[in-house]
Amino acid sequence: MSTAVDTGGASDLTLRKEAVTASADNAPTAPEPAVGATRKEPPPEKPSDTRRRSWVVASFWIIVLFLGLPIWWHTTSIYRANLPLDRMLEWSDGKACRPVFPLRISLDPGSLQDQEAENLLRLTQHALDDLNDFPAHHLRLQLAQKEAKQGSDVALTIRLTPGESVHTATSSLHPHLPILDVSYPPNSIPTPMSSSSGLATYIAAQLRSNFAEEQNIINYLLESSTAHQEQRSKSVSQDVAQTLSKRVTRSLKYARTYHLTFSLFTNGPSPSSWDIESAIDQYMRPVLDMLAPIHNFTLDTQVQLYAAPGVQSQVLSKEDLSAFINAAEWPLSPSIGGAPTVNFVVYIGNQTIGTEAAETSQSWLIPQWGSVYLLAPPSSVHVASDTLKQPILTFTSHLLSLLGTPQSGSLPLRLSTLTRVRSADLLLRASSSLGSLARLSLALKSISIPSSVADGVAKSMHHLELACASLGNPESLEHAQIAEAEAERAFFEKSMVGQLYFPDEHKIAVYLPLLGPVGVPLVMGLLNELKAWRNRRRQKAKAA
Repeated sequence: MSTAVDTGGASDLTLRKEAVTASADNAPTAPEPAVGATRKEPPPEKPSDTRRRSWVVASFWIIVLFLGLPIWWHTTSIYRANLPLDRMLEWSDGKACRPVFPLRISLDPGSLQDQEAENLLRLTQHALDDLNDFPAHHLRLQLAQKEAKQGSDVALTIRLTPGESVHTATSSLHPHLPILDVSYPPNSIPTPMSSSSGLATYIAAQLRSNFAEEQNIINYLLESSTAHQEQRSKSVSQDVAQTLSKRVTRSLKYARTYHLTFSLFTNGPSPSSWDIESAIDQYMRPVLDMLAPIHNFTLDTQVQLYAAPGVQSQVLSKEDLSAFINAAEWPLSPSIGGAPTVNFVVYIGNQTIGTEAAETSQSWLIPQWGSVYLLAPPSSVHVASDTLKQPILTFTSHLLSLLGTPQSGSLPLRLSTLTRVRSADLLLRASSSLGSLARLSLALKSISIPSSVADGVAKSMHHLELACASLGNPESLEHAQIAEAEAERAFFEKSMVGQLYFPDEHKIAVYLPLLGPVGVPLVMGLLNELKAWRNRRRQKAKAA
């Protein structure tokens, strides 16, 4: 049996392989890149595309510069009202006003002839000018008009009367009027040809003595104010300065109205009532009426039973006084209507205050607060007005001390001195506040100054000028009070004080996260456009 071999299929496969190989050999091959050839650049940018890109970048910057920045500046700018800074600093430095009190002293010659009275007036004025070493006090003598009554602008009236003594003159202050009664020897009247007089020297010395405390107080105020130190005559002594410092620390800040609260506190069921209204009308009302030109007063009373003091010992030492008032259990009345409150407490108990001299006292004054009086328990459940006489008189004396009233002289003279002292104090305080506000405005340029501050400054300076022009008169105190209140209100303006604690570092921390993402693309786009413009300029220069 023979085997047949199919050679036709193998030859067909061979033919197909040769055809594929031939076709692959005949296909075109990609050229190999030449060694060192550069990368092909993109086609050149059309001029229209370049201009379009430049306008896009420019439009963004135009919007930012001419629309965004003005809106941002308008909405975030700080309003600063115009302040008369130079004038404010002049008030603070004491250049706008020199506190001078021209006090008018009226001389009532009595039975003296006109020529004799004029000679005595002239010699007394010369003696006063020789003794006066205080430039802020000008005592000016004038003859009293017999037909006219004593004017309100007269600080003191000297009433001359012939005396029984033939050697010395005597003087005494009237207890209820600003009058100095001088009794002179009949042979002490100077003649027209006299160049000096013992009576004139005596009257000048008495005047200087009566106004010595006022001069010390005003001198102390001027000494405390560095801007007016050239107006003080000489430094007050250390003892006088310490006394005046304690008095200033003890007294209340000036206010036109004070609220007086009279409280009765007892440690038991008796007494349960007191005749306080009648006691006030009898023993304190006359002094309150005399204080009416300077202060107004509102009053209220209260009674609290079973009030336990903070100290239980019967004899209180000076260290026990600060803990005696039990503020947690004693409902003392707060300030009413914004007026400062002066507290007067009568405590019914067996306590007394021991002193270093082994004596006891019944009351003590609390600086800038009020007074406390320890009263022995009465025999009845009602405290009569007679029993309250000594406490009310003590409270009246303490009230005058809390108001800063001078301690020497008659009460009318002390009150007129209080008016002038308060005027000087308020004028200096207002001037200092204006100076502080001016320096604050110059130091902090970013602080806002609302229009209310400018209005307050203008009003304060207006009343300061009026107060300075009327120093020595009662209306000066009213102008000085308004000036001080307006200056304080302008300096402590709420919207302005809040920015004192917002430094520039806080502003950078707020703006940087907002401006960074917006500013970087704008700046980089502008830099790229400037770079492309510079390259185009170079190419044009080479082509030329």
